[in-house]
Amino acid sequence: MDFETAVWEMTHLLIAPKKVFKSIFYQKQMRNSWHRPDPAFTYLLSFFLLLTSFAWSLAYTPRVGSIFKLAFMFVFVHFLLGSLLVSTLFYFLVGRFLGPGVAGLPGRRRQQGLFSPSPAAAQGDALEFGYCFDVSTRAFFPPYVLLYIIQYILMPAIDHSNKASTFVANTLYLVAGLYWSLITFLGFNSLTFLHHTQLLLAPVPAMVLVWLGCIISGVNLERWGVSWLFWGVDISK
Repeated sequence: MDFETAVWEMTHLLIAPKKVFKSIFYQKQMRNSWHRPDPAFTYLLSFFLLLTSFAWSLAYTPRVGSIFKLAFMFVFVHFLLGSLLVSTLFYFLVGRFLGPGVAGLPGRRRQQGLFSPSPAAAQGDALEFGYCFDVSTRAFFPPYVLLYIIQYILMPAIDHSNKASTFVANTLYLVAGLYWSLITFLGFNSLTFLHHTQLLLAPVPAMVLVWLGCIISGVNLERWGVSWLFWGVDISK
């Protein structure tokens, strides 16, 4: 397992996410597969989530049993099961509606250049479930940093109903959602046989509107977000 590459990917997912998916072309040439069989990224992020669950448990869970329950929720439910469900959804929807030969969608289809694969060659390309899982796990990392680590650090400051706390907390959730949408888009946009991938950015305006609406109405998304993070676990704040 190449943990060095996994750390490089995690770093660049935050500062230059487009670079992470440029290497898939080398992966395709060497292994004839878009999917990266190396599970180092998944194992490493699972380990980080385990450590993060212990930090949250020490601060907010009153019982010893809650520590193990929260660790299970973070690693197996939030990350692994969540990524599996998202990748399954994208495997069917992206492959069905954004693949080659799908007519009637808005926007321009990609043009084949001189050095691009011909339409005949592109017919051999197919969306792989493993690649969908790769995209979903990588899209999970920036929200993990923002909502599992930075939110934990800022909890004493943002767990209030005043305007400043509401603005900071809601902006934190907005940036996490934007990161997730951007990385999901970049992941599927890197596959040259897919078309109209810009439609994957459709949730972005909705996120901005929800953020603006919550700011105006004074709804602090941290209250909802923490309840979701600790779903099924007894907490005391």
